[in-house]
Amino acid sequence: MRTHLVSFLFLSSVLCSVLAACGGGGGSAASGAAAPAAASGSTKTPTTPASAPAAVGQSTTPNVQPIAVTAAPGLTRNMLTTSVTICAPGTSNCATIDNIQVDTGSQGLRILASALPASLQLAALPSGSGSVGECAVFGGGYTWGAVRSADVRMAGQLAASLPIQLIADPAVPTVPSDCAGTGLAMQTVATLRANGILGVGLFAADCGGTCNNSAAPRWYYSCAASGACQASAQPLAQQVTNPVSAFPLDNNGVVIDLPAVAAGGAPSVAGSLIFGIGTQANNVLGGATVLRANSQSGYVTTVSGAQTYSQSYLDSGSNALFIANAGLPECGLWYCPAATVSASASIRGTDGTSSTVAYSVGNSRALFNSTNNAFDNLAGITSNSFGWGLPFFYGRRIYTAIESRLTSAGSGPYYAF
Repeated sequence: MRTHLVSFLFLSSVLCSVLAACGGGGGSAASGAAAPAAASGSTKTPTTPASAPAAVGQSTTPNVQPIAVTAAPGLTRNMLTTSVTICAPGTSNCATIDNIQVDTGSQGLRILASALPASLQLAALPSGSGSVGECAVFGGGYTWGAVRSADVRMAGQLAASLPIQLIADPAVPTVPSDCAGTGLAMQTVATLRANGILGVGLFAADCGGTCNNSAAPRWYYSCAASGACQASAQPLAQQVTNPVSAFPLDNNGVVIDLPAVAAGGAPSVAGSLIFGIGTQANNVLGGATVLRANSQSGYVTTVSGAQTYSQSYLDSGSNALFIANAGLPECGLWYCPAATVSASASIRGTDGTSSTVAYSVGNSRALFNSTNNAFDNLAGITSNSFGWGLPFFYGRRIYTAIESRLTSAGSGPYYAF
């Protein structure tokens, strides 16, 4: 998934296979050739962060959420998912929803209305005499739905009365024209490639100050009972919110810990989503290099060969490395060198700190023709950015620190690995 859908859902090119449509968390394709998952960024403006804690609190609350890459709808490869429990606020009326994509490139929980049992009714957030609707724009399309309140539980953590987006909510059936014009409607499992998106990126609220002060295009709407919706401002406390930022503890960021995979890939991979940075023994930074991100856009800079990409991001919601000007053979919108190519690039933070990393690009056709689902060398073509998608996460512990939240390495937003 690729600006602040906290400050900035990360911007990335919309990449679709000629054989299939793109989805926000992946794409389908014929003959086993899954299309690129769109980078998890939107083209929205930055947000104002939620208030930060005064110090890094230490916690003993269970903070490890299982995550996995397995077979996904539409033959989508490199789809990182987890399960999320949501409840009617303050009650034991709950449901655990599986196959929710884990996305460090966006903010907020978004779940298909069709994935919820009929017995779980969540209160809609009011707007004027009606209710709140939201358009969330991603690199591969959009999600549209009502904003509702839910208790969100993961591991031992609780985000109480959290605003979430209920995608394709029948209470707001008509998609505003400016939202519908942004790309593919990711309103079903077939187009979203998952039951929802768990946005645990660099920011707390998905639009922030921009929407708090005035109506912004393709963001929040006031929807009347008739179904008509008009763009509107949305108070910060009622915007769709990164659940981690709303935890009482372990709320300054996340760590994604995934094992390495072989060059030919793996059928499945299991790992951990760890809440907090420097708050428990299992999330200390240690010797990780801290790369500070732009506090407005969330971008870092990647230098590859003679090219400098100021729009660069680390995004578990992108199913490939997205590289411009790679100079490699292309098959559709994927790279397909005859043999695996090894390369390196430097990722640089806003303070000049950098880390040189190695990566590889495999033959996309050979990868898609295998029965594996997890690849560390799948690469797609983009125009002017460098996206470190899920392949970069294998074999690393990657930290994503939330803007203005204090950590042992200072305040976010930053990445570290």
